[in-house]
Amino acid sequence: MIILAIESSCDETAVAILKDERTILADLLSSQIDLHQAYGGVVPELACRRHIETLGPLLNQALARAQVSLSEVDAIAVTVGPGLIGALLVGVSFAKSLAYALNIPLLPVHHLEGHISAAFIEHPQIVFPAIALVVSGGHTNLYAMSQRGDHRLIGQTVDDAAGEAFDKGARLLGLAYPGGPMMDRLAKKGNAGKYPFPRPYRSKTHHNFSFSGLKTALRQRLEKIPPEEKKSPAFLPDIAAGFQKAIVGSLVEKTLSAAEKEKAESIIVCGGVASNSLLRQNIEKEAGAHGMASYIPSPPYCTDNGAMIAVAGLTQYERKHYAPLHLKPSPNLRLPSASFGRS
Repeated sequence: MIILAIESSCDETAVAILKDERTILADLLSSQIDLHQAYGGVVPELACRRHIETLGPLLNQALARAQVSLSEVDAIAVTVGPGLIGALLVGVSFAKSLAYALNIPLLPVHHLEGHISAAFIEHPQIVFPAIALVVSGGHTNLYAMSQRGDHRLIGQTVDDAAGEAFDKGARLLGLAYPGGPMMDRLAKKGNAGKYPFPRPYRSKTHHNFSFSGLKTALRQRLEKIPPEEKKSPAFLPDIAAGFQKAIVGSLVEKTLSAAEKEKAESIIVCGGVASNSLLRQNIEKEAGAHGMASYIPSPPYCTDNGAMIAVAGLTQYERKHYAPLHLKPSPNLRLPSASFGRS
């Protein structure tokens, strides 16, 4: 069983080839950081053009790496949403062409289910019931999972996603794009207690998040700090550490609260922000203290990648959830409670 997977929902072009259930024969990624860095964020039109330029050569490289020919592929998995519509169109159109030419099934994959599936690459025996925190530049969602493929939304951000807050905060601090990784590296050298920030949107009556106020708090704090204080070598590390602590504290607090309420036996954390070292450390510590297992993919599987789409696609294949060739991508696609069904 060989699945070819394509991911192009935002600014990463990825192609992966999965054999059977767990053998990743190839997992290639082409980043666009260099393209968008000058603009401080993703420019949709430029992202779309880069996907068009990259996808064909990346497919050829993946087939060569896997030592597999197109005729050996059994199904094509592709991200259908959510994401940037132009970027999604490139990947879906490419996948439909391959599925048609090879006369094999087309497997529609929800991007967030892809992120959740990334946890199964290295942890195939995840214990259920589980709470899954999907945290990235565009999403901060909490799902209760009774089994694999079942996702009940129990919390989400009401404004900015956590990754967006990191990027916007980093921009206020004058850090280069992408801001999240820069903030993480800088905060490791800082004292989080020097510039404390309030933990946003605290409540035991819901599991929603809010991060836009933190950006405002950071801007106001920066306006009040004397110029000579900002010149200190410790200033940026200290304020980055305080800002990061507030975001991570909110994520951990809400996730643990949801896990206790849902009587979960494990916690899954996935998405680009799951690469954050403080978040990984605190989730593992708090989950262990509460007698729960925690599953966090290795950093390469936290960011957008083809392997996660391939693993999610395998689930679709096993359930015969195939898509027709008139499949259209959906930039605002919601993750249904049951695994993504027939389109």
